[in-house]
Amino acid sequence: MKQRPFLAALTLLLTACGQLDTQPAGLPDRDVALGQQLSTEVSEPWRGRWEVSRVPEWLEVSGADGAKSGEGAVRLTVTARRHAATPVAADQPQLRGEIEVNWTGENEQRGTARWTVTADQYRLTGRVTERPSVAGQDLRPGQPSAPAPQREVRGLIVTYRSAASRDAAVSPALSAQAALPAEARQARATLDALGVPASARQALSERSVVLRVSGAAAAQAQSVLSADPAVLSVTPNVVLHALATPAASSPASPVVPTDQYAPFQWAYPLMGYGAVWRDMEAGGYAKPVTVAVADSGVRYDHPDLDGRLWTPQEGALDVLTGTDNGDGDGPDSDPTDPSFAGRRSESHGTHVTGIVVARWGQNAPGCAGCSPTGVVGASYRAPVKVLPIRVLDAQGRTDIADVVAAVRYAAGLPVTLAGKTYTAPHPAQVLNLSLGGEGIAPAEAQPMCDAIAQARERGVLTFAAAGNSGTDQPYYPAACPAAVAVSSVTLTAAGTPTHASYSNHYAQVQLSAPGGSSVAAPTYYSGGTFGGQPFPDDIVSTGWDYTKNQPNYVVMAGTSQATPQVAAVAALLLSKGVTSGPQDTLARLVATSTDLGPAGRDEFYGSGMVNAAAALGAPAVSDALGVLLDDGQGHVYRPAMNALGGFTAYLGEGSYRVRAGRDQDANGLYGETHEPHSQPAQASLSPQQPQQDVGELNIVP
Repeated sequence: MKQRPFLAALTLLLTACGQLDTQPAGLPDRDVALGQQLSTEVSEPWRGRWEVSRVPEWLEVSGADGAKSGEGAVRLTVTARRHAATPVAADQPQLRGEIEVNWTGENEQRGTARWTVTADQYRLTGRVTERPSVAGQDLRPGQPSAPAPQREVRGLIVTYRSAASRDAAVSPALSAQAALPAEARQARATLDALGVPASARQALSERSVVLRVSGAAAAQAQSVLSADPAVLSVTPNVVLHALATPAASSPASPVVPTDQYAPFQWAYPLMGYGAVWRDMEAGGYAKPVTVAVADSGVRYDHPDLDGRLWTPQEGALDVLTGTDNGDGDGPDSDPTDPSFAGRRSESHGTHVTGIVVARWGQNAPGCAGCSPTGVVGASYRAPVKVLPIRVLDAQGRTDIADVVAAVRYAAGLPVTLAGKTYTAPHPAQVLNLSLGGEGIAPAEAQPMCDAIAQARERGVLTFAAAGNSGTDQPYYPAACPAAVAVSSVTLTAAGTPTHASYSNHYAQVQLSAPGGSSVAAPTYYSGGTFGGQPFPDDIVSTGWDYTKNQPNYVVMAGTSQATPQVAAVAALLLSKGVTSGPQDTLARLVATSTDLGPAGRDEFYGSGMVNAAAALGAPAVSDALGVLLDDGQGHVYRPAMNALGGFTAYLGEGSYRVRAGRDQDANGLYGETHEPHSQPAQASLSPQQPQQDVGELNIVP
């Protein structure tokens, strides 16, 4: 009987413990290990409300029907997008992040559970090797033997049959002794007869002598001594050399402009201009070239364009036929991009023009507070001038008829506007059209295409912007058969070029060039800072402040900015004399471009990004060895190599193109067309294949 209260208390205690165990005090923190899986299921018992409040960028979290909140037990799928967290160096074997889940219990108690997620990276290895280059003649069967290398000889080494003969040869006192063997006395007599002075005889070993004779005397001595019975052998005293490989001559350094905003002009180094400008300083860019920029006109009063433009008196032209285009008049010889009350838009034509011909160094004073040096243009010291043709009004509009007139005029064909006929006194060899429109049917574009084809026949190569809507719709006039459609690239986190999302992509795209990330959604991979803030990966060039009516420098992005990059390289090819007309200029640009995306030509990049250094045959200005991994989705990695060329990259799932080579134009890209490179290797990584070795990547000069 005394035990019953104890049993009752025990029953009550056990019941209470069971109730506490059914409802945890809060969602617990926990570790979630994905290992090499792409995703995993995570569940926790719960009887209150919960909501996922924070998820790292490289993770995706979803519940039933994609929900990230609910009541009752927590059931979530955690998926890793490893590429979003893989650093450019690809040197992290494991990724780590924290998911936060806010919870509210039945008693309205609140808290936050933190789930630490780890994901093992996949592993790609390889080794970079270099095949040495061998200089010499072709020694295939049937070919003549290579000539023997020239040797330097310092006299003869004579070895006698006995020590007595050697002593007699070098010692006059000994050779006179009658007790010496006859052959010893003969050894001395032979040298005396040859006229070898005692000072030219040096004992080398017990039986050898060095004779310091040369030329004909050495040849005669070798012949006579070889027949002497006292002599065992006669050999030339050949000069030897240290076996250290001669140090390769250091490449010239790239030219780095000092203008104030030049450090933000990342497009030029990416295209190898540091080498081109070094080449230009050595001379050779002597032929004058005119680049016609048919655009919104230009500001002649911008100090960074002073002396780089054909003036109204020298053939510049405004072809706009209406009087509501911003300057209040019709066609005339003044293509100034006009200023008028209330105008706020930038000068598109001035921006495009500066990419090609902006001056280097000190400018004439432009305004109080204006940059004294500004930006640089691609043409540097080359005699390249821009012929401004105003074909876009102040709102950036034009029509097909006005474009036809601009193209014809640039090519030196007569055009009649408002009853007056104009013919360019300085016809262009290169035409830039950073304009166009979508929704134009091929038949509607035909007048423009005919004009561009006629210009090609007259020696004008036309480059046109591929369009900025990010679609696969052809954009005219870029899609005209005789035009060269140019798409835009921007930078990856690795500093390599990739397709700009806004750039149109279609079959007629032939080349690509840097055009910037996007003013609306910029990236900041170029590393520049201005006013303490990151500078966007867009294109900075000459502009005009219409509010203050003074020169300035403007950031823009688009295929409008990519197109003059290509036009500038074409002009330099003609100026240096590498090419002489449209056909060979275009062929050279295509052949030397840097292939991007899928191997070969594609609708995003055309044949590739224009490489100025390769096109112009510029000298090497760097000699870095490296390897790049590209997943074809805009993610590029630069794993480090050890002293033996080995590398290990920790990556996410996907297919990778692996390419090794040397960077000789200081643009950070290894193994471009003109540089030593390996054949690319392919690799695929996944949970089923978490490791792959691509073997040796042999770089061939």
